Amino acid sequence: MKTTIKTVIIALTFTILLPARATCQGMPVYDNTNFISFTKSLIESAKQTSQLLKTVQFLKTQKDNIEKVNNAIKQLKAVRELAKNNKRLFDLVQDDLREILNSPYIKPHEVNRISDSFNEIVENSLEGLEFIDKILSSNNLKMTDAERAEVLKAKERESKEMVAEIEAKTKRYREIIAFREIQDKINNRETNY
Repeated sequence: MKTTIKTVIIALTFTILLPARATCQGMPVYDNTNFISFTKSLIESAKQTSQLLKTVQFLKTQKDNIEKVNNAIKQLKAVRELAKNNKRLFDLVQDDLREILNSPYIKPHEVNRISDSFNEIVENSLEGLEFIDKILSSNNLKMTDAERAEVLKAKERESKEMVAEIEAKTKRYREIIAFREIQDKINNRETNY
């Protein structure tokens, strides 16, 4: 009987102690201060994210504003360049055309053709200026600033081409005048043989 009691006591001890140790291992430990600080850090992160989103939106708005100002500056530069080219064009036509037409080496039937070629360029330039005025002053043409700047740049290129065309015509007529002047000197020279 002593052995049976010993075995029963040992068996009982194992039965009571083993499951208790296993149960204690599985019991979660809950620390309330850690949870509170975790919640506070989540709230702070949410606030920072909200501020970051507001900052991003603000920066996008400022980027759009900078692009608008940049396009407006491009438009102003293009308009200034157009005005400069047109002034140069009118000065060239006014001075050079008068000089060419007053030359004794231009024949009377050529005067109208020369005047018409210069007038055609000037008319084209004036039409371009009227179109630019419509673009800049009217909102009927639903255009963005970038599209306006692009159109103005194209008109600026056209005005430069017109100035180059006037200069080329002026040069050509001056060469014709110089040729006729030399031809006249050769034909009317005095011979001393």
